[in-house]
Order: sequence, then structure tokens, then C-alpha cells
Amino acid sequence: MEQTSGPTQLVWRDGQIIDWRDATIHVMSHVAHYGSCVFEGIRCYETPDGPAIFRLRDHMRRLADSARIYRIPMHHTVDALCDAAVEVVAANGVRHCYLRPLVARTGEQMGVLPDDRFVETFIVAWIWGTYLGEGALENGVDVCVSSWRRAAPDTFPSLGKAGGAYLNSQLAKIEAKERGFAEAIMLDTYGYVAEGTGQNLFVVRDGVLFTPPISANILAGITRDCIIRIAKDLGYEVREENLPREFLYVSDEAFFTGTAAEMTPIRSVDHVQVGAGRRGPVTAEIQDRFLGIARGELPDTYGWLTHVPATAGAAA
Repeated sequence: MEQTSGPTQLVWRDGQIIDWRDATIHVMSHVAHYGSCVFEGIRCYETPDGPAIFRLRDHMRRLADSARIYRIPMHHTVDALCDAAVEVVAANGVRHCYLRPLVARTGEQMGVLPDDRFVETFIVAWIWGTYLGEGALENGVDVCVSSWRRAAPDTFPSLGKAGGAYLNSQLAKIEAKERGFAEAIMLDTYGYVAEGTGQNLFVVRDGVLFTPPISANILAGITRDCIIRIAKDLGYEVREENLPREFLYVSDEAFFTGTAAEMTPIRSVDHVQVGAGRRGPVTAEIQDRFLGIARGELPDTYGWLTHVPATAGAAA
């Protein structure tokens, strides 16, 4: 039976392929106490031409950007990290997976001020299906607006994808689950719509796509960028502007975007049905194009796929 979720066998650690069980850090690692790491999430899709990693270089560039923002020394170039990701997929012999590159402050140290001598880089392959539950991509999910807000822009840098910043998301996610919802939508410090706990957000009204701007203290999502480009190429107008909370309740369609969530429709917000309460026609058209390209079922006209050669993991 094919593995549907869970770990693989091999991990890339600073240039070496090691056993999953050996990819460990010390309990006194700086990252364990202060959340000092940056990371990425990257999908590798099964395609008719073998495994293909989606927007690999863009993700690794953002990883390097995050490290620069948080003053974490990077010991590997973007090109080297791209090669390493391909190596991990091939070495594990998987057809599809979720890749987690992680740059973490490790070592054995105490105190908030980190020691730049102790930085390690890992790339992990994890078998992961639909993030928000089976059938979510077709049927959508029910969500709530969280009581927890995104941090102000002069607190946590939103352009950096850092481990410690996700404590905020954890609180919102826990709250949503306790209230019986699949996910939460968070507002920014001014009360405008920001994003989900780990996803960007789009709403559709009268055939126009609306999404919060980068200034709403959201992550500059790579999937978000895909959707904007695809929507415009399909002839839709896309507006990046501040959205009041109540705009969620009067939208015709709404959906999350993200590497893990891919493109997940939202069928209700705070028990208020969105549109017809199911995936709408605009969402469906864009989703079909997006997933069709990612899965190799449609031509990759954007150059988003990095195919994994069958021989890439032979040496490992």
C-alpha cells in the first residue's frame, strides 16, 4: 500500500544525505528555546514525466531572503539548495512529497543573542496529502475569523518565513479547531483582513478577485503569485487592497492559497455561507489551471516545474 502521510528515509543535512533518525539537534539548540529558524514549504508533484518540484528556485530564494532579514548566515547558495532538493527527492525514491528546507540556529547555547557559528541547514521530504482534509480542494472548508490578530508590521517581519512567528498562527489554529472550524482567518492590526494561519486569501465579488496587499502584514506567498498571474491571463481583474471583515460575508466566492493548502475553496465564514456554499466557477477555473500545471497535465508555460531526473539520487 502506498504511503499517504509521514516521513521518508533520508534527509539532506549541510551537503550530506543522512538517515532520517540521525537528523537531530541538541536540546540546548538556540532554535528550541527562541524559535530562531527560517524555513520553506515546497510541493513536489507526481507528473506523467516523473516527480516535479513546483517553483523550486522561487522558494529557495525566499528562504535566503528570510535568512537575510533575520540575520542568519546562509552557508549554501540558492543554486546549491535547489540541487539538494532534487537530490533528496531522488534519493528517497518518492513520486510526490512536501519538502521542508530549514535553516536553524543550533549548537549548545543560552541567551537571546545567537552565536553565528552554529547554523545548520536541512531539507526534509515528507509525504503529505491535502492539508485541510480529504475532499477540501473540491468541497471547500468552513472557517472563522480569529480573535488573534497578525502582529504589527514593526514587530515580526512578514516577508520572512520564520519559525517563531508561527506561534501566532498556532493560537489562531487551535482556537478555530476548538470552535469546530477547519481553519481561521486573521485580521491585521488595523482590523482589515490579512490571511489564514498559513495561507493567503482571495475573495471574488462580481467576477473580480480581491486579495489583501503585502502591506497587510501577510507573507508574500508564491502560490498567491501563481494565482494572480493565472487569473490575469484568464482575463480576470485582480485587485490588491485592504478588505474589511464584512467583505468576507458578502463575497461570491473565497479561497485560500498556499503550498500546503494549494487552492482550497472556503464555503462559509463564521457560519455565514459564502456564495452558493461550494466551489464557485471562478475558483474552479483558476484551480483547474493551477493544479493542471503543477501535476503536469497542462503545459508548463510559466516554467514553474523542476523535473527530478531518474538518475539524480543514484550516488546517494
